[in-house]
Amino acid sequence: MTVAHSRHCLRSSRRSRIALRPEAVANHGIDPALVDFAVLGAWMDDEGLPCGPFERVETLAGGTQNVLLRFTRGGHDYVLRRPPPHLRPKSNDALRREARVLAALAHTDVPHPGFIAACLDETVMGGAVFYLMEPVDGFNPSTGLPALHAADAAIRHEMGLRAADGIAALGRIDHQAVGLGDVGHPEGFLERQVGRWLAELESYARQPGYPGPEIPGVGTVADWLERHRPRRWTPGLLHGDYHLANLMYVWDGPALAAIVDWEMCTVGDPLLDLGWLLATWPAPGQLGIGPSVLGEAGGLPTPAELVARYAEQSDRDLAGIDWYVVLACFKLGIVLEGTNARAYAGKAPRATGDLLHTITLGLFARAHAVIEGG
Repeated sequence: MTVAHSRHCLRSSRRSRIALRPEAVANHGIDPALVDFAVLGAWMDDEGLPCGPFERVETLAGGTQNVLLRFTRGGHDYVLRRPPPHLRPKSNDALRREARVLAALAHTDVPHPGFIAACLDETVMGGAVFYLMEPVDGFNPSTGLPALHAADAAIRHEMGLRAADGIAALGRIDHQAVGLGDVGHPEGFLERQVGRWLAELESYARQPGYPGPEIPGVGTVADWLERHRPRRWTPGLLHGDYHLANLMYVWDGPALAAIVDWEMCTVGDPLLDLGWLLATWPAPGQLGIGPSVLGEAGGLPTPAELVARYAEQSDRDLAGIDWYVVLACFKLGIVLEGTNARAYAGKAPRATGDLLHTITLGLFARAHAVIEGG
């Protein structure tokens, strides 16, 4: 799919630009500060997308950060994605990158939502960029399972292996060839991880009311990561937040329908995605990063099976995979702690902050267990 670029928009060339008259629209109970449907309709008309009234508007669950809306217009279904109500310093940049990545993944074997168009100019919609993508025909296994999958352990086992397939496929992408050579800064990627995320943790002190990161052993994990960092690795695309809650599966089998939530995608070491999957993998007696119906149903492959499946499709050196698991626990724990800090400042629900802080503690406990086990 050829993608047209300009200073303000990124769109699929499947759409032609034609002039259409924007119609008056209601805002469907959505805060216009988040999505103003009059503005959205005029922008879509300008992009040559099908016109008409907005119908079947609904908010979709999309984690604790970005806003997702599904709607129908002109006989076509869309999902709109924009940053959270309280914009963080790099919220818009993350969505701009995400839109670019989705557009670039067209015609690859990486399952992803189909990209339609993006508005990269934050002045159009109240300070936030946004983009449109095609709805994914599938389900998320963290929140529920169809009867077919719930009843068949063999399907659930294969679903787990297909999760490894997804990141193996992503790791094989030539990021230069698909036009993403300038995404991220792969030089020194592993070397700067610990310092980068310790600085992020320290920055949370700027949130009013935040008492500080009460996370035991942060320094111990950071020191271990610095002392055991892999010396050689090959740059490639990584999703950056790869776990079951960001995967969609087809209704009639174990195949992946799409990998979603690409805001942390970059060019770095793709083995971090495998470490992330292992760090968040449902395991008995361990607190996950959220409810997982698939994990509770059982039958999933072991972490060793996931590593073996990945190895079948990659020539990357997996001897140091434990390091990537520990880094994933370290980085994800700090990312989630950021929402806890924002909750203290009234920028996120207090209950969400408490939950994510508890998950952060679990991730650091898992990091310590891997370190001690090694």
